[in-house]
Amino acid sequence: MTYLPVEIANETLHLLPERALYWPRTATLLIADPHFGKDATFRAHAIPLPQGATNSELERLSRALDRTGAQKLIILGDLLHTAKSREPTVLDTVTAWRDRYAALAIHLVRGNHDRHAGDPPDAWRMRVLDGPTPGPRWVLNHEPHQPAVGYALTGHLHSAVQLTGKGRQSLKLPCFWFGAKCGVLPAFSAFVDHGTIRPRQGEQIFVVADDRVIAM
Repeated sequence: MTYLPVEIANETLHLLPERALYWPRTATLLIADPHFGKDATFRAHAIPLPQGATNSELERLSRALDRTGAQKLIILGDLLHTAKSREPTVLDTVTAWRDRYAALAIHLVRGNHDRHAGDPPDAWRMRVLDGPTPGPRWVLNHEPHQPAVGYALTGHLHSAVQLTGKGRQSLKLPCFWFGAKCGVLPAFSAFVDHGTIRPRQGEQIFVVADDRVIAM
């Protein structure tokens, strides 16, 4: 199985190893924190990093879209890393990808990085929203919060759990984190620092391990 089905707020959701969430009832794919162009930002600050990170992230996104047949993509903030991410190579790469998925509706819920990087170019044809969006089913936002009505789907934390083995070996894995009123998606970008979370009793954790999503 290439996804893990879960029941959240009386809805069936599919957790994908591509670090994406699919809502099959509405053919909607959700991701958080892609941070496209982060490698370009580092190079602009004279930190030598190879090009190609954006290409690999978009290939992974394409796999999730093609496998699910999603008709809508919602990005829960931090589309671009900084204004320096808007170098021609990054912009042209994303534009070419967008042209491949011309029929796909894309919504961006602004995050903290989007406020500095700016809204996406018109050629990307994305509807840009400020969160939190109103419910009643899902309240979409970049930063986690507890809505009065509905259930929040968010990102921002780059959520991960620290696993420790008997030999004291340690491994940090990105994870989906679902509480009573708010769910946090892992960062879609593999090129980010991950924040270790400490779930409370009753909360659900699902780790992404290579090509699987595993319930903890």
